[in-house]
Amino acid sequence: MASPRFRDTGRFIRRTAPTKIYTPANLADLMRCLNPANNAPVPIRIRGAGTAATDCNTNSAGTIIDMTRLDRIVHIDTYNHTVKVEAGVRLGTLVGALADQGLELIGNHDQMERTVGGAIASPCIGACIGGQAAYLSTQVMNLKVITATGQLMKVSEQQKHLLNAFRLSYGMLGAIYEATLQVRPIATFSASHRSLSIETFADVANRLASRDIGLKFYVLPHMDRVYLDLRRYERTPGNSYNAPWKLKDWGESTVLPHVFKSLNRVLPIPAMKYRLMDSISAATHGLVNTRLVRSGNNVTTSGTRGRRKPRNALRSTWCFPASDFSVVIKAYREFCSDTLAQSGYRTDLPVVGFRVARDVSAILSPSFDEPLIALQTASTQEKGWEDFVIDLAQFAENWGGTPLFSESRALRAEFGKQMYSNRLNFFCRMRRQLDAHGRLLNPFMAQYFE
Repeated sequence: MASPRFRDTGRFIRRTAPTKIYTPANLADLMRCLNPANNAPVPIRIRGAGTAATDCNTNSAGTIIDMTRLDRIVHIDTYNHTVKVEAGVRLGTLVGALADQGLELIGNHDQMERTVGGAIASPCIGACIGGQAAYLSTQVMNLKVITATGQLMKVSEQQKHLLNAFRLSYGMLGAIYEATLQVRPIATFSASHRSLSIETFADVANRLASRDIGLKFYVLPHMDRVYLDLRRYERTPGNSYNAPWKLKDWGESTVLPHVFKSLNRVLPIPAMKYRLMDSISAATHGLVNTRLVRSGNNVTTSGTRGRRKPRNALRSTWCFPASDFSVVIKAYREFCSDTLAQSGYRTDLPVVGFRVARDVSAILSPSFDEPLIALQTASTQEKGWEDFVIDLAQFAENWGGTPLFSESRALRAEFGKQMYSNRLNFFCRMRRQLDAHGRLLNPFMAQYFE
């Protein structure tokens, strides 16, 4: 629980001058924005869809470069299975265009409203099967980047260390303008679902995390329930239909948040409200996960393609060692129970979990050393949330959680540096070479990378 120390959620509120926002429409515009001769106020941050849960891509003063108008799909190569896109293309748009050519992204990734550039520059995870493409950035083959001095830089697979630095670089090395990604023909998998108690889930969690399957799960800690979504490739997995997956996405990402926001307004009695919320969550997951969805692919499971706005919920994500997760999940249940008893606050949406494979393709890969389990805690309740995420960050520290700089709220600078250790130091040296004057470093990121 919270200590008496100053409760800092990591939000920066330092207003000295209005933030300027540039929205380049082409490569020349982007180069002018970053050219020092343009005298754009610093710091300069690169922003895609603006879905980050932290202040990694915001500025209270300085400049924001909004990349969303750079949204061309340049070329889909159906022979070599690659796609070249500008950084502002939405993931949902890309998934749809690839599907029209019989192709899909290699991994399964959430948040289809994100831009390709943002999903390369920060962790984009999902229920990927086995060790394939833990992050969208893993699929990157080549990049075109505009440096902090406004120069065009090309980064290829032959420049392995440089490419590994740009993957998951949080926009601190330059603005990703264009990316070439490896894709593949659409592959269908079977999907099976189970409803377990947390205790039973803990008994099998370590084995599931080590198997060659896609693991996604939903935790209702106050009901002591876990809903498993297990995916595996098989010789004859059956046909994949869009409708069940669309219903599943609609229920999880639209119905639950909107219903719970309404209940928070009209039901003043917490015990009654939370009982009803948990019952609705259980019914929703019981219906769409256990009865409707039997097979799928990375196209059908990607959710609503047309969504442009981030999901209407607060969230914070931490990753824990897969080898210890059987203990962590039980400790998390106790943490939620203790928090409710002591503060009266609890989250109302199910906690979403993913298995994240070990991945060394990026210097700042969270799973560089070992496979992880990501826990995304979300809620529609604003009152009490800021204190809750501080307590959640302390819980994560105590259990060896690895933070995501774009998703882990209330992360202490010392702990962030400790978890990324020597790799962070190497990245900082490279950052100083490419951005000697720190033009791309806002106060939030400077805590960890200065």
